[in-house]
Amino acid sequence: MKKNAQKEYIVIGLGRFGSSVAKQLEANGCRVLAIDRQEKRVNQIADYVTLAMCVDVGNEEALRELGGRNFDGAVISIGHSLDASVLAAIWAKEQGIGQIIAKAYDEMQGKILTKLGVDEIVYPEKEIGVHVANVLAFNNLFDAIELTAEYSIADIPSLNGWVGKDLKELNLRKKYGVNIIAIKRGGALLINPSADDPTQKDDIFVLLGKNNTLKKIVNAYDAEKK
Repeated sequence: MKKNAQKEYIVIGLGRFGSSVAKQLEANGCRVLAIDRQEKRVNQIADYVTLAMCVDVGNEEALRELGGRNFDGAVISIGHSLDASVLAAIWAKEQGIGQIIAKAYDEMQGKILTKLGVDEIVYPEKEIGVHVANVLAFNNLFDAIELTAEYSIADIPSLNGWVGKDLKELNLRKKYGVNIIAIKRGGALLINPSADDPTQKDDIFVLLGKNNTLKKIVNAYDAEKK
């Protein structure tokens, strides 16, 4: 890790995902080299990153000409071209880049890139699909923060049956398998609320749990409102 210096990253492939990563890295104070074979994409991002270059990463010679800069990390985000992703991953390993992250479209592509030494595989389309499914499942009624494909933190209003009962009586961990992170009450956020404090009518519980379990609580709330 560099000391007293900006971190430097190379982002290979400037589709929606790659462009978003490159811009955000630069906004976060990093130096970014963004490359793509399409000149239009390079021109669109040029004003947002340290340097943007038109390079065909499917061409081994073109990759070699990038040189051996001491990048802190590489983000490989190359469309549907497995061949180009493989070449980029091999190049990044040969350059000794410490952290390599690659986008993949399916498990097979992810396994291949992992075998080549890629440190982390991301599946943007899959993650977006999970997000959309969770939004639909929660009926857009409650704020939810996805932690993984299986777990979320959600704001859920107290059910009628909870009012007047303290947290020990509710025992939500045993009943639903969820953890109470906080309670929102009258504009205040009660972190680690007292187990002896009775639940009030307009309390909003901040719960951590599995998505399907949180959905059960949402369904119970919906049923009370009908």
